[in-house]
Amino acid sequence: MNRVQNAIGGERTDSASKRAGALFNPATGEQTGEVPLSTAAELDDAVAAARAALPEWANMPPLKRARFMFKFKHLVETHAADIARAISAEHGKTHDDALGEVQRGLEVIEFACGIPSLLKGEFSRNVGPNVDSYADRQPLGVVAGITPFNFPAMVPLWMYPLAVACGNTFVLKPSEKDPSAVMVVYDLFQQAGFPDGVLNVVHGDKEVVDAILHHKDIKAVSFVGSTPIAEYVYSTGTANGKRVQALGGAKNHMVVMPDADMSKAADALMGAGYGSAGERCMAISVAVPVGDETADALIEELAPRVRSLKIGAASDPDAEMGPLVSKAHQQKVLGYIDAGVQEGADLVVDGRGFKAQGFDDGYFVGGTLFDRVSTDMSIYKEEIFGPVLSVVRADSYETAANMINVHEYGNGTAIFTRDGNAARAFADQIEVGMVGINVPIPVPVAYHSFGGWKRSIFGDHAIYGPEGVRFYTRLKTVTTRWPEDIGAGAVYTFPTI
Repeated sequence: MNRVQNAIGGERTDSASKRAGALFNPATGEQTGEVPLSTAAELDDAVAAARAALPEWANMPPLKRARFMFKFKHLVETHAADIARAISAEHGKTHDDALGEVQRGLEVIEFACGIPSLLKGEFSRNVGPNVDSYADRQPLGVVAGITPFNFPAMVPLWMYPLAVACGNTFVLKPSEKDPSAVMVVYDLFQQAGFPDGVLNVVHGDKEVVDAILHHKDIKAVSFVGSTPIAEYVYSTGTANGKRVQALGGAKNHMVVMPDADMSKAADALMGAGYGSAGERCMAISVAVPVGDETADALIEELAPRVRSLKIGAASDPDAEMGPLVSKAHQQKVLGYIDAGVQEGADLVVDGRGFKAQGFDDGYFVGGTLFDRVSTDMSIYKEEIFGPVLSVVRADSYETAANMINVHEYGNGTAIFTRDGNAARAFADQIEVGMVGINVPIPVPVAYHSFGGWKRSIFGDHAIYGPEGVRFYTRLKTVTTRWPEDIGAGAVYTFPTI
């Protein structure tokens, strides 16, 4: 049985840990391998390798670092299908969806290829008599990333390409549910010629996470996952003197105004709510039609679409949605559907009991649609992370907007409307970090930055884009004077021009 390896100092290595986690094919329920739950000592080895590689790498001209990144970009493009197959085998998402994930990760690599321009500093001549000042951004040192199961290739690529382009070295702790795609990409990274130790991968669970958060030589930590763990990572990491960006959970709403095209709004909700089986932090899990007439029309459009969803294994080219990542997560999502029924929501389409033909033991849940959900129900308040869409009826735009603004999460949101005034007011006033106007999943392109508000993020920096450059570097400002005569006598007052 395949056992995933760590990668330390440029070499794949077998973990010495006696503990391991099982890997499964979500479509069949069959065990396909195991992943080591590595020790804190192995994390120490990875950090030591990253430290050893740091001086040469940090002092390398950014243009030369960019050349490595261009080679890496080409290799990822060439092997995108291989990476996608590794994603699907352990996560379960359809092949086309996995290819899309690779593409969004690739875009961050492309952004990182521009690092010489991104690191250009500032210079001011004669800030005082014969005094010049310049500022530039310098790498932090050894940095680390802790990534989730739902995007096993993309989220790591949101972190380490930009981090290493800035001159840092990196230690990655991937999800233990689907680690193999990370290793496919790691091999491509090494093929691109990066020096050994620039990127290291240590698989594990909380033992490795805690070792990262307490390690004195790790200067910064990037995290994506659930809000409780994001808060733990942030509080523990910052208490140990680290810079931390920790992206957490979401409950993303899409407001549907009475003037919206209901057919287009329903199509948007299908992709945003059920794509990747709802296992996206930017998935739309709450539709908020304004007015009962709007709600009735939206349900009329949605219900037949949800019932006709094509659900199957990644090997099925016609599948629009695959299984959930694990048996435990399947049971959790089914439990939320049960809770919605018990709490009094109207179950329009029931996804419980769905079986994909020929895959009876797969972790499938059918598309599920609730209507007349209220804001006190658990299916509204909590992140389900599955193919469950809740419709919450609002009597006015103001009610809909307030519903979003008072929710504890503020990751992404959208509005569908033909009214420019409503759209502009929504964009300006809504308390959410990423907003779509007639765009259901407003994930920013790589040269902008990704990040929510409120309890969807902990830390001051969003991920990738310009914010990513700021996170992985620190500002240094130098003031210089080179006259022949620097002046006579000491000056005891605060310096001014």
